[in-house]
Amino acid sequence: MSFALKSISGKAGVAKSTAAKRSVSCQAVTLPALPYAQDAFGDILSSKSFDFHYGKHHRAYVDNLNKQIAGTEMDNKSLEEIVIATWANGSPTPEFNNAAQVWNHTFFWEGMKPGGGGAPGAKLAEAITRDFGSVDEFKVQFKAAGATQFGSGWAWLVADSAGKLSIAKTPNAVNPKIDGKTPLLTCDVWEHAYYIDYQNRRPDFLQTFLESLVNWEAVEARFAAL
Repeated sequence: MSFALKSISGKAGVAKSTAAKRSVSCQAVTLPALPYAQDAFGDILSSKSFDFHYGKHHRAYVDNLNKQIAGTEMDNKSLEEIVIATWANGSPTPEFNNAAQVWNHTFFWEGMKPGGGGAPGAKLAEAITRDFGSVDEFKVQFKAAGATQFGSGWAWLVADSAGKLSIAKTPNAVNPKIDGKTPLLTCDVWEHAYYIDYQNRRPDFLQTFLESLVNWEAVEARFAAL
């Protein structure tokens, strides 16, 4: 499955479900609109948190990337191509962090929805049970990965080329695509993702993410596209 930023529009930051997917060239990297209103999650993920996380941090990654790649060989590459190219086989160039963070954050937002959480659909639940023993055990391992990622980073549900599922945790901006894995779900565990609403309680944020935020329909669509 390859990931391309969506062209998103709609009132109050709500995306049209029919928005077409497109690869974004470096000169056109923009901050995608959220697929829901900033206040859609109430107190569990506040509008103020979105003001900073989305409106400042995500926007800064977009702005800084555009400055870094303007007029370079990255011109006309898709965002995913920029991420892979700037990783440079483990010797990342300065552009990598901003490019990967733009990708990671857009993927993160699209993996949540108001009234989310609960259980995955039957086919994904079957694969999760096959590879983790149960959906509950997957949740335990996912939360542990996020809670034990030292410093900043991400917790991921990923699939390999054979469709086997596993959990990964990555530091800073690192994305599992650099290891040939396909991301299906991620939770941002940088402090700016949760500190306004949860202070230093990262495990509580991870619990809320799985119980109330995950858009399992989006995860299922990613899994079906493998």
